[in-house]
Amino acid sequence: MPPTPFGLRLTPALLAANALAHGTALAQAAAAAAPTLDERISAAVQPYSDAVAGAIFFSVPVGGTSFPLIVGWLIVAALVFTLYFGFIQFWGFGHAIQVVRGRYSNRSMAGEVTPFQALTTAVSGTVGLGNIAGVAVAVSIGGAGATFWMILAGLLGMASKFTEVTLGVKYRNVHHAAGTVSGGPMRYLSKGLAELGMPRLGKFLAVFFAICCVGGALGGGNMFQANQSFQQVVGVTGGTDSFLAGKGWLFGLILAVLVGLVIIGGIKSIARVTEKVVPFMAGLYLIAGLVVLFIYIDQLPWAFGQIFLGAFSGEGVAGGVVGALIQGFKRAAFSNEAGVGSAAIAHSAVQTDQPVSQGFAALLEPFIDTVVICTMTALVIIITGHVSAGGLTPLASGATGVGLTSAAFGSAVHWFPYVLAVAVVLFAFSTMITWSYYGLKAWTYLLGDSLASELAFKFIFLVFVVIGSSMGLGPVIDFSDSMIFAMALANIVGLYVLMPVVKRELNTYWAGIRSGHIKVTQ
Repeated sequence: MPPTPFGLRLTPALLAANALAHGTALAQAAAAAAPTLDERISAAVQPYSDAVAGAIFFSVPVGGTSFPLIVGWLIVAALVFTLYFGFIQFWGFGHAIQVVRGRYSNRSMAGEVTPFQALTTAVSGTVGLGNIAGVAVAVSIGGAGATFWMILAGLLGMASKFTEVTLGVKYRNVHHAAGTVSGGPMRYLSKGLAELGMPRLGKFLAVFFAICCVGGALGGGNMFQANQSFQQVVGVTGGTDSFLAGKGWLFGLILAVLVGLVIIGGIKSIARVTEKVVPFMAGLYLIAGLVVLFIYIDQLPWAFGQIFLGAFSGEGVAGGVVGALIQGFKRAAFSNEAGVGSAAIAHSAVQTDQPVSQGFAALLEPFIDTVVICTMTALVIIITGHVSAGGLTPLASGATGVGLTSAAFGSAVHWFPYVLAVAVVLFAFSTMITWSYYGLKAWTYLLGDSLASELAFKFIFLVFVVIGSSMGLGPVIDFSDSMIFAMALANIVGLYVLMPVVKRELNTYWAGIRSGHIKVTQ
């Protein structure tokens, strides 16, 4: 063997060891350079995700900022329904509360849940991370004035909910033998348009809606919720030093078990959980917000002044008044999903023989989600001085999303970020169990109502909980968000065509109330 420059003679054993060490180093270097599974998935999905998201969220320049046309599609529809039904969200608000209290329900009628349970189930599907993180993004970009436009859009969206839920109950399928109900846009698009002589259009829109609903349920209604709740829990338990750091799969597995225990029982089980979880999580969040407002109560007039100043002058905000308006409308539309059609699926399971009565109950949903909960988030961020009419202040230190909301709560009471973490997990959990039902009903519409079909979807949904917790989502979530808002393309076309049907139902219902044929339940 030849000597080395250092006088050592290389034996076959040393050569083998050297080769092994060299190979290991090369392997480690290759492993470090090789893309991870997350990166490979993202790279594969990215082109399709970008194409779909670019189409669904196509934006046009308005007043120096970009305006997504899908937001305009939702807001214009909400305005049309508001005018068509004579501002029903205002004159019908008191009656809506009576319906939710059970004053006009009949438990002997077909259906699986009470009006209150149907409402809490639908609210649990819309009240989610968007109420915490999304609002923070809106006010950080659009300034405090975005809050005003968000409230206005939420009020308009109440009319959209009334319209779609009334149709959902009217055209639902009742399976008397099994004691179950299937409803939602899939049913009223296909059956309602067929009644008007447009069966092919109705069938196309229904299938398109159902496919998008399944995609949205697995992504934005599942993986995104699991992922962001895991990130929040890791953040408050030590960040990179957290006992859960790098163990997203474990968090996902625990969450999947909890979700599975609820969704296996179907809508009745989901409703029993949501009627307890939704009031608790909303109450917890609102009480924490009210504590912050009380601590900074001397700043309350200033905060409202910033909201109105930003809404109509937009000083320092990108796009001025238009920028604040767009951010507010976008947050409201993305948060309460009025016009998307998802809530009609949950409300269709109600025990009633009066579709309009549940339509009234449903109009409370955007009020709770946007006018109450989203506004509370915005007020906390504004009153603590993190956002003004001109956008982020130096106090925000560049934070955005849930980090900005957490900083605002923490500036009032240092341990409030832990309360926020609990709220995030509860919001995410409730959203997941409700969207599992939405996805299931869309799945069975496409593949047929059978036990095997239902179990297959529920298993797939639970697997996606673990996947969502343990991987970076990137374009996967962009795609699934696109699916959720693509649902509105089909749904609103159907609502425009069928709104005269709703008007007839409303007139008949209100005549029955006045004549005493529809009586208050004691």
